[in-house]
Amino acid sequence: MFEQRLRPRRMRISEGVRSMVRETSLSVKDFVYPIFVIPGENISEPIPSMPGCSRLSVDKAVELAKEVYDLGIPSIEVFGLPEYKDEIGSSAWDMKSPVQRAIAAIKKAVPELVIVGDVCLCQYTSHGHCGKLDGHYVDNDATLPLLQKVAVSQAEAGADIIAPSDMMDGRVRAIREALDENKFLNVSIMSYAVKYASGYYGPFRDAADSAPQFGDRRAYQMDPANAHEAMKEVALDVEEGADIIMVKPALAYLDIVRRVRDRIEHPIAVYNVSGEYAMVKAAAANGWIDEKRIVLETLTSMKRAGSDIIITYHAIDAAKWLKG
Repeated sequence: MFEQRLRPRRMRISEGVRSMVRETSLSVKDFVYPIFVIPGENISEPIPSMPGCSRLSVDKAVELAKEVYDLGIPSIEVFGLPEYKDEIGSSAWDMKSPVQRAIAAIKKAVPELVIVGDVCLCQYTSHGHCGKLDGHYVDNDATLPLLQKVAVSQAEAGADIIAPSDMMDGRVRAIREALDENKFLNVSIMSYAVKYASGYYGPFRDAADSAPQFGDRRAYQMDPANAHEAMKEVALDVEEGADIIMVKPALAYLDIVRRVRDRIEHPIAVYNVSGEYAMVKAAAANGWIDEKRIVLETLTSMKRAGSDIIITYHAIDAAKWLKG
């Protein structure tokens, strides 16, 4: 009889054994759940391209935040659609806008829930780009003071973490300086340090009404073909004062997550973006995949690649599955 001393299958023989030797663990504590807030009251508008997600008025967002917290999810990220748009996106720092109102109301209702505020201008500008324009060019340095205003307004509303997603050079340093000058020394920055110009954002732009009116965002978001450039962006944002580094999207860029993890000791976040979510939902609706199995496998891959935090629209379902 053939003698086989090394049998890796011994460690796979039962769920009890598999769980004992499992190298990567996925927990509800890893998740951040994104929400979309809109003007009005008692409104819940389903987002067609993102089944299971809705645009919510502030009162409904508070209800959802309570549900999220009760499930053990530690954090939400707040995105919003404003009541008005203009050339510079001034509604982004208006304390009466849905995002600022939602942050304040949720922090009052669920004080232990960690609130992340997305800092960008695309949802708020009439042209849909992420900064102040000079012709059709997004003026990097002219945009920085506007981002500072947004960050400070969200901190004033009660955000625990500020997450700049605009991809302007120098925005982490500018935001850190503005937060510190306004005595928000303990408000953290989660930088979208590595944000690619990706086709996976389509459903989000539908949800947030943030598609650009002309051109695209390739002049400031990263080329999907570049990896060394990602390391440069990470190094810059760490030097400028970022507390958490993000890679976005997640699934098609797990190699980048691994490179970042090998390079830095900061916490790493990934964004499991709307297109990734929508594809799973569509395939599951057609009966082509086992949604629970695919979602948990996908989220586990993000942890295995090196992330500490996963921003995902699957968070509520995944939390229930993990507890079940």
